[in-house]
Formats: sequence, structure tokens, C-alpha cells
Amino acid sequence: MKEAIELLKKNNLLKVIDDELDIYLEIPHIAYIEVKKPDSKAILFTNVVDKKNEKKFDIPVLMNVFCNEKAVKLFIGDGDKIGSEIESLLKMKPPTTFSEKLSTFGKLFALKNTIPKKLKGKGECQQVIKLGNDAKLSDLPVLTTWEQDGGPFITMGQVYTTSLNGEMKNLGMYRLQVYDDNTLGMHWQIHKDSNHFFHEYKKAGKKMPVSIGIGGDPMYIWCGQAPLPIGIFELMLYGFVKNKNAQLVKSITNDIYVPKDNDFIIEGFVDASKLRIEGPFGDHTGYYTLEEEYPFMEVTAITHKKEPTYLATVVGKPPLEDKYMGHATERIFLPLLKTTAPDLIDYYMPENGVFHNLILAKIKTLYPGHASQMMHAFWGVGQMSFVKHAIFVNEDAPDLTDHDAIVRHILNRIDIDEILITRGVVDALDHSSPKFAVGGKLGLDCTGNEIEELGITLLEDDELLFKMQSITNEIKNLKQYYKDTKNPVTVITVDKTRSQKHLFEDLKPLYENLKILVIVDEANQNDVENPYMLVWRVVNNIDSNRDVYIDSNTICLDGTNKNSYDNFKRRWPDDVDCSMEVIEDLRVRGILDIDDEFIKQWQL
Repeated sequence: MKEAIELLKKNNLLKVIDDELDIYLEIPHIAYIEVKKPDSKAILFTNVVDKKNEKKFDIPVLMNVFCNEKAVKLFIGDGDKIGSEIESLLKMKPPTTFSEKLSTFGKLFALKNTIPKKLKGKGECQQVIKLGNDAKLSDLPVLTTWEQDGGPFITMGQVYTTSLNGEMKNLGMYRLQVYDDNTLGMHWQIHKDSNHFFHEYKKAGKKMPVSIGIGGDPMYIWCGQAPLPIGIFELMLYGFVKNKNAQLVKSITNDIYVPKDNDFIIEGFVDASKLRIEGPFGDHTGYYTLEEEYPFMEVTAITHKKEPTYLATVVGKPPLEDKYMGHATERIFLPLLKTTAPDLIDYYMPENGVFHNLILAKIKTLYPGHASQMMHAFWGVGQMSFVKHAIFVNEDAPDLTDHDAIVRHILNRIDIDEILITRGVVDALDHSSPKFAVGGKLGLDCTGNEIEELGITLLEDDELLFKMQSITNEIKNLKQYYKDTKNPVTVITVDKTRSQKHLFEDLKPLYENLKILVIVDEANQNDVENPYMLVWRVVNNIDSNRDVYIDSNTICLDGTNKNSYDNFKRRWPDDVDCSMEVIEDLRVRGILDIDDEFIKQWQL
């Protein structure tokens, strides 16, 4: 961590804040706002307090370590270059010449560094050892990020687990709720490797050892969220990228091996026969995930460096530092994805689609139905299986990250006959599906040529809004986008008093003026002039089996919050919003320098 901090300083990527700041809301709100700025930096908080418990920490808190693309390259490297190295290994052929043999030997020899190295003795992470009742989670400056959070959460914990037989090891990134000094919640979602291990221990009637690292090389964090196939230990990726072995030492009270340079290690055991209510928690979807039963760990030891730094992140509405980590992951794992989908050229998961809600993919189209086949391949492989909305374009499409150009390209090719709606696995954090973890999938095949004009009559925004409001007074605002394409998009806000399928039916007289209609609530800070946040809202809120209406040549997406009008039986969570009292206080104190327009833009 100290090396990482110096590297950030050297590259003008670090802010140091010496003002006294609280672990409750203040520190995370500052970090949340900072990373939304175009010139965002990491922040080191040096004067950390817990006002509620009248406690002052001598441990600094570092946040937003992956604050931008430059920081990611400093700590991980060039994603495209690493991806190319992986691709060259996947395509390796038996050498035929002496020079090819040397090259192949060099590549294979370097792979020895992928195997983590177990050291004897203790590491820097064990310079201070606290056992039993002396191991108190309250000694760590664990943050409470949002007002509705169930308590303080560790957000950058590296969770190390092993299978019952010890043959498989896993490093994962999970939120960890602090219940009390010796109890820590384990948010192991049903699809995660650690959850599979948990059920092995449960079946055997044994307690499961767990060790959690905080800090150390920032690369550990990225490895923990990397979408590797089950059974591959994530620290092998550390060795591959760094070209050096991860150095591990044995935990003090269990047999889990952890990086020697972590700043903190929290050790313990999970009783697989017990569960406890975890949450709510303001998550990376920008919504709260609601209370559910999860396993929890009984802490047996906390060890740390003599002068540790506490590393944390903040999740909520985009953009946040997971944007930069996610883009690196895209580049590095493209070659592995191609092994399942060989005609894939490129893919892009926009951060305002919170990654698993929206993917754009470019393929080499070889035959009719090829895109649909690729959609099913995506929905059947690893973490791609959680993607809700997939849009496929041909190899002649613009760059996927050229937002304006690719949107125009897609809108000129949306054909109702080429829309695939199906059902499958969705992320456990998805709140819009009728059932937990199972919901709608929407695929758009836009690999063909431009569609023909379908003869709609375009109106000005004011005129179209007037006509709609003449039909019903529940429509409050309107804006049209991309009117020069074959599929203009009309966004409306509504004061919702019924199912929107009835509104769509009532608007039939205006279908001659509409191609794609998107509906969002007038409430919840929705702004028809803010397309970035509209995309975030809509891909979060729709389930394609319920919220996509098609009539003749008009498509409607219902992006409103769902309730009894929609026969929605689950609880709909609140948006993750800042405490405006805290924001205002930080502005008055001169710690936050943001205006009301910034607050509106990012729907704070």
C-alpha cells in the first residue's frame, strides 16, 4: 500500500485530506463524488474518526485507488497488451524451427511464475497479531456508506477460501457486513465459487476456514473480481500479469494462505449450519440490495502491519472506480471469451449498464441467425450468463465505444423480426426480475443492413407532448433522440397510476409518430435531458418478458419502478442516494467543491 500511495503521488493521482472526517457517510460520500469527476484522483484520508463511538483512528483510509485509466495501467498494466499475451498462449502451436522453440520455451518458462509461492514463517501482514477477544473489528475504520445500509461494510476485502479437500482455492471480492467486534457477514451469492465451497462444508458438517486480506498490492483486488473459470486460483492471474509469483504466508489460526504484504488479515471460521440476515446495502447497481440470509464468519484473529493503511471503495450509481477496473477486465478477457465465441471480434460493457445489464458485441457474421446463436453462447458461459440485454453488430460497425456513432448504427438496424426475448439466469443483485436470480433476456440482432423507412411522421417535442397529454394527463415530460435515424427514440416521464401496458395501448393513435418509446417515472430524479442516467435507469428496471411491448412497428420499453400495478410481488428497492445534509455540510466546510448542476447530473 505504501508503494501504491507513493506511485499515485508521483503520477499526480493522489489527494491527501487532513481534515477530521467520519467513517459514517462523510468519507465514502467524498470518495463517491470524487470518482465521478473527469480528473478524478485517489484520496488518502489521514484524520479518521468514528463520531458515534467517540473514537479516533491512527490508521489512514485510502479510497479510489483505481481512480482512472492511468491508475489502472500503473497497477495492472495495459489491458490490450495482456490480452494479446493470453491470446498468443491460447493459439500456441508446436514449434518447427529453432527460433520458434526458443520463443515457445520462453513463454512456457514464464508460466512458472503463475503458481503462488508458499513461504515459511510470518509475513509483514503479521507484524501485529491479535487473537480471540483482542481481535476487534471496531479497531478497523470500516465505513458506513449509505444511510439505509445495515451497518458498516468492508468493501475491498480479498476473501480467501478453499474447497473441503483443499485442492481448489479461491480469491473473491464480496461485501462483508460488520455485525459486532467478532462477527462478519459473508455475502456469497449463489453463483460464486465460495458459495460452492460453503455447501461442501455444510454437507460434511464442518466449519469452513476463511481469511480476508485488506490492502497490499492493488493487483490483488483486481484479481479478486476477475471472471476466471471455476477451479482456477485468481492469484495465478497475478503471477501471469506481474511475471512473478504471489508470495503467501499461512494464516495464524487456520490453514488458509494469504499474501504476505496485505495490510490487514481477518481470520476465522464459518459455521455452515448457521445463517444471519445481511443487508440492506447500497450496491453497484445504484440500488439497495435487500435483506437476505447469508453465512457469517466468527473472527479468531486480526493481524496487520505495524503501520497499515485501510483500503476501501464505494459503490452506487455510475460512474465509479469499477468503471476503470471493468474496462481493463474487458480487454484482458476478450481472448478467453473468443474460445467460446470464435467469431467474436470485440465487446463492450458500458459502466452505466452496470456491466451485467448491457453488452454490445461485434461479430463476424457468417450466416443467418448467427447473432442469435452468439447470444445463446454468451448467455451460457460464466459471468456472461448474467447479462440481461445484448446488442450484436457486424464487423463493419463503428467502434463500440464511439457512443454516438454506434447508437446511430444500431438504431438504423433495429428490426422487430430480429428481436430475441427469452429467459434465463440473471445476477442475484437484479431487482427487476419477477423471481430471484431468474429473469428476462433481450437480444437485438443489428448485424444486417439498414432497414427500410417505415413511414412515421416526426413531430416536434412540444407538439408530440401536447398530443400525448391530450390523451392522458399522467405524461409529464418528453424528449426525442436520434430523429434522423430509422428508429427515433422518444423518452417520456409519467406519474404512474397503472400498468404502462395500458398507457401504451392508449397511445395507439400516435404510433404513426413513434418508433421506440421509453417510459420512466417522473419521480426518482429522472431527467429526459440526461441520456447517461436514463440508460442506467432503464436497463436496471426492465425485465424483457414483462416490460417490452411491441405493436405493429412500435416498440415500448417500460423503465418505471414496478409495483402492484404490474403484479410485481417482490419488494422494489430504493435508489442509492447521498445524504444531502452530509453533502451540504461538506460543501460549507470547503471539503467538497461541487455545484447543484453536478448533483443533478449524477443524481446524487
